[in-house]
Amino acid sequence: MATRTPALEKPTAPEHSPVGISEYESACSANGKGEAIRGVLSHIGDKWTLLIVGALAVGRRLRFTELHRHIPGISQRMLTVTLRHLERDGLVRRTMHAEVPPRVEYELTDVGVTLIEPALALGRWAIGSYAAVLDSRERFDAVNSGVKATRGSHR
Repeated sequence: MATRTPALEKPTAPEHSPVGISEYESACSANGKGEAIRGVLSHIGDKWTLLIVGALAVGRRLRFTELHRHIPGISQRMLTVTLRHLERDGLVRRTMHAEVPPRVEYELTDVGVTLIEPALALGRWAIGSYAAVLDSRERFDAVNSGVKATRGSHR
C-alpha cells in the first residue's frame, strides 16, 4: 500500500488575518502538514506509547513479558496493539529469534530513539503538573456538577 507524504511547502498566513499566524498554527492547518502532525501524534499521544518508549530506553531490548512488567496497568492486548502501531510507524523494531520456545524482543529504532527526549520532557511536565490538573478538575467539577444535573432534568 503506497503512502502519500504530505507537502512540506511553507504555508502562508490567511488573508483575513491581520497578524501572521504561528508556525505551529500554520503547520496544523496548511499544505497537508496538519495531516502529518495528526497522523503521527495519533499514536504518540495515546496514554501507553510514552510509557513504552520510556521502558525501551536507548539500547535496551525487552521481551514482551518484560515490557509488560515495566508498564503498570496496561493489558496484554493494549500492549500488543500499541507495539504493532509503533512497529508500523517505524519507532519500534520487533525481532523474532528462531528458538524453542520462540523469543521475540522489542527495541527502539533510530527514529524511536529521537522520541525519548520529547517523551521525557512531556512525562516530566505531566508529573510536575499532576497536582495542579487534579485541583483544577475538582474545582471545575464542583462548579459544574449542578449545571449537569440541571441539563439532564430538561431531557
